Amino acid sequence: MYKVNCLNKISKVGMAHLTADYTVVEDFNDADVALVRSAAMHEMEFSKSLKAIARAGAGVNNIPLDRAADEGIVVFNTPGANANAVKELAIAAMLLASRDIIGGIGWVQDNKADEAINKSVEKNKSQFAGTEIMGKTLGIIGLGAIGGPLGNAALALGMKVIGCDPFLSDAAKAKLSPEIQIVATRDEVYKNSDFISVHTPLIDDPDPDKNTKKMINAEKIALMKDGVIVLNLARDLLVDDAAMAAALESGKVRKYVSDFPNAASANMKGCIAIPHLGASTEEAEDNCAVMAVEQVRNYLENGNIINSVNFPRIDLGEKEGTRLAVIFEAEKVDDIEGAVKAAGVAVTTTCLGVRGKVGYFLADLSGSADAAAVEAIAGVKSARVF
Repeated sequence: MYKVNCLNKISKVGMAHLTADYTVVEDFNDADVALVRSAAMHEMEFSKSLKAIARAGAGVNNIPLDRAADEGIVVFNTPGANANAVKELAIAAMLLASRDIIGGIGWVQDNKADEAINKSVEKNKSQFAGTEIMGKTLGIIGLGAIGGPLGNAALALGMKVIGCDPFLSDAAKAKLSPEIQIVATRDEVYKNSDFISVHTPLIDDPDPDKNTKKMINAEKIALMKDGVIVLNLARDLLVDDAAMAAALESGKVRKYVSDFPNAASANMKGCIAIPHLGASTEEAEDNCAVMAVEQVRNYLENGNIINSVNFPRIDLGEKEGTRLAVIFEAEKVDDIEGAVKAAGVAVTTTCLGVRGKVGYFLADLSGSADAAAVEAIAGVKSARVF
């Protein structure tokens, strides 16, 4: 029986995918698995029983990935499960930033007691006029699970689309419309776009080509068209708040839409601050929860690791007989398969991967195996026979 602890409220649709082999427990320290959304885990201590953490969402900034890997805990996320919800919010963000819909609705609320409001509307509506998105150029940084579909949707709305993604996979590229112009650098996106939407992870790296932390800063804003609209529904720290505030004040940036309000952006003139609603749809929450639960079950029952952010991807399919899973220190085990065989284990089909300092070895066996004997191998963190 596997014990599951939910650090946040997890969709009932997802929890329904747990079988009778799983039970939900209240105490995190008793759990084999933790399901989480936004709960901060950096200060939490992990018990010896914890085998996996599954984030029902894409971002994992709230989880100590390296420490979890060092303790042999696989961390999963659910990329793409909430992509449609974020894509739709990005479309709404472009419309809200192009036309002063929010200001107009506010005016109606301020004047709702006026019995002649139907007449005063015609006198006052011009102050809320805006512009259309059709024919404008949308620049997208990050053409993956969200950015790619957003680009395709923008084309259908009559926009031109350019994008940049040095890590674009062949599978993601195949889903892009051929009408999307892929450029080599972010600077080309900055220079040629009426709207800029960022959909990248937060990477703090000294290499400017890899770094995304505060990648939209004063230097990059200076490259942009006057009156550009910037959308940030990805990560708070992708944008330099001070530089954005100055750009909004000067009119260089017409509007800034952020799904991550903080003390700066919530008080920023010209910023439309949305209270982190990107994935807040019933469908997205259900999709993320189902994906998280299914990935955890696949790991615990079959040993497969799909969509982990701190372990290598390993997949031997559904288990039919006896299977061995070994977590090891990558630098200390030169020949993990040979070491396992030397420990008396009859290995047949195998799969091996390394990510950072941790390695994972999964093998189907022709007989039984002694997990304790495998764990005695120098550099092995844990072994599980199932």
